[in-house]
Amino acid sequence: MNHQFHRRKFLSSVIALPAAVAIASNSRAATPKKYSASASGLKTSLNAFSFNAPLTDGSMAISDMLDFCAETGFAGVDITGYYFKGYPQVPDDEYLFGIKRKAFKLGLEISGTGVRNDFTIADKTKRALEVTLVKNWIEVAAKLGAPVVRIFAGNQKNEGYTAEQVTDWMLEDIRTCVDYGRQHGVVTGLQNHNDFIQTAEQVNKMIEAINSEWLGLILDTGSYRVHDPYEEIAASVKHVVNWQIKEKVFINGSEQDTDMNKLLGIIKASGYRGYLPIETLGDGDPKTKITALLEKLQKAME
Repeated sequence: MNHQFHRRKFLSSVIALPAAVAIASNSRAATPKKYSASASGLKTSLNAFSFNAPLTDGSMAISDMLDFCAETGFAGVDITGYYFKGYPQVPDDEYLFGIKRKAFKLGLEISGTGVRNDFTIADKTKRALEVTLVKNWIEVAAKLGAPVVRIFAGNQKNEGYTAEQVTDWMLEDIRTCVDYGRQHGVVTGLQNHNDFIQTAEQVNKMIEAINSEWLGLILDTGSYRVHDPYEEIAASVKHVVNWQIKEKVFINGSEQDTDMNKLLGIIKASGYRGYLPIETLGDGDPKTKITALLEKLQKAME
């Protein structure tokens, strides 16, 4: 008799379980939360250049920016190298690990970092210093746990040298950096920056010439200015390892608001999974501008 009672009690509790789960689910649904990741595996991040002025004049520290990112709902942050104390010198480990630890405690991932390098410099000795700069910050990226380090092509006007000659020495330098990155588990991301590299065709040729899984494209949506930017993005998205999503794109030489739905359509169709760092520019309160662009991106990610 006692055995039958316990059996009935057990069965009644099992039968009641789905209803309890449904009630709990409805309760959670009543208080929606702001998530930074979408079903397609896309996650938000903030490029530190959005706070260029306050980070440069010292009115904001990297620590403050991390707090803002966590409070605003970002999943990650891209901390550009020149906002670290002492840049271009590499900070000591205590300083780097302090930033890494704070980001971790706030639930933020460091989605990347980057340097100001120039591989269009004709002087090989000076260019070697640029390679060393990238190598040093590859080591920083590894210590921070950042998967990607961002580099540029450069913007020197080299009279007496053809574009092919500049490309040849640039490819050699990039290969050196890519190999060093591979040794440290860090992907090298070449950014199209409306400098020596201006088109998707140039991007594809350079990346495919090196042909390494440790090299990819940091696609700057605001720096394709020669042809239709959306067509250029679609033509080079296969090489993307990270982004700089801007408020504006250039169409026929005119600045226009980024069509975020169109952009996200291209990104989702490409199968890209990972971070979508945003970067705001120009006048205005950076916190207001960042929040507005983040909301626009999150809506398109849904």
